[in-house]
Amino acid sequence: MTASAGGPLWAVVPAYNEEVRIGATLAALASQTDTDFTLVVVDNASSDATADLVRRFAATAPLPVHLVREDEPGTGAAADTGFRCAIGRGAGLLVRTDADCLPARDWIAAAREEFVRGTEMACGRSLPRRDENPTLAERYLLPPVTRATALYGRRRREHPHPRYRAPYVLCHGHNLAITAALYTRCGGTPRIPLEGPPEDVALLNRAREHSDRIARAERMVVHTSLRRLRAWGARRTLLWCWDRRYRPADVTEVHVR
Repeated sequence: MTASAGGPLWAVVPAYNEEVRIGATLAALASQTDTDFTLVVVDNASSDATADLVRRFAATAPLPVHLVREDEPGTGAAADTGFRCAIGRGAGLLVRTDADCLPARDWIAAAREEFVRGTEMACGRSLPRRDENPTLAERYLLPPVTRATALYGRRRREHPHPRYRAPYVLCHGHNLAITAALYTRCGGTPRIPLEGPPEDVALLNRAREHSDRIARAERMVVHTSLRRLRAWGARRTLLWCWDRRYRPADVTEVHVR
């Protein structure tokens, strides 16, 4: 890998039982306009063929691919393992998406542009996956509703606290970029249970305590799955995202992710 501004770039993908969807995610990453990056997929103790699919992809992929395992359940633990694996192998720049997502073809290029501008953490834009045939409401109402949650986040009593060096921005765990230096400096992604507080917001707030170079990056686009919304409905999904005010009675349902 060649070093760019800030060092080599690595992409981290946590995965749990994603044999049905991860192939499309890997294909989207292999089809990036900028393939000068290394991929690390974190198998979060899957019981299906997720790991085998990654191994087969790695054999012919146009970029280096690492597969690591994390037995501690939860996206936070899996993401942290992936980030720290990348940093330990020399990564200077980090991006993350999830195994049910489709990054736009210029996703890596857009993230790299943010780093070149001096951004230390960039939070990208989330749109519904087109191959899941979103309804008109899902296609045209979901994105603005999601954006509106940022207004709530900015006004939460704890988020404008003087200890933060950067304003609150809307952050999705499946679409973020962060320098290895800031990740290490702020303590990284908290290894909390999936049913606990959102690990992406916790990482954002940790980063905000250590950097004033955090930005919303509209050109970083990832298309995300609608499966949780469709499984739980709009109300329960919104309450889940709102500090886990809805939690399913069956804890295994939280792994719809």
